[in-house]
Amino acid sequence: MRIRIEKAACVGNARCAAVSAEMFPLDDDGYIATEGFDVPEGQEKTARNGARACPERIIFVIEDDGSISWPPQASA
Repeated sequence: MRIRIEKAACVGNARCAAVSAEMFPLDDDGYIATEGFDVPEGQEKTARNGARACPERIIFVIEDDGSISWPPQASA
């Protein structure tokens, strides 16, 4: 599993970092400091919770098969 973050869209709510400051580090101004990472084995639940905590929905959970499981994708 991988996390992808639209860093430029971060507004600094820091809710992801409240879930895990190690997984979702913030810069000196309080914005997300990473564009994404591979989720360590056993840390999937924490990564999902951090993604879901973002009210802006700029944190994407990419499954091993390449599908996006969060945020929900609009149906066509």
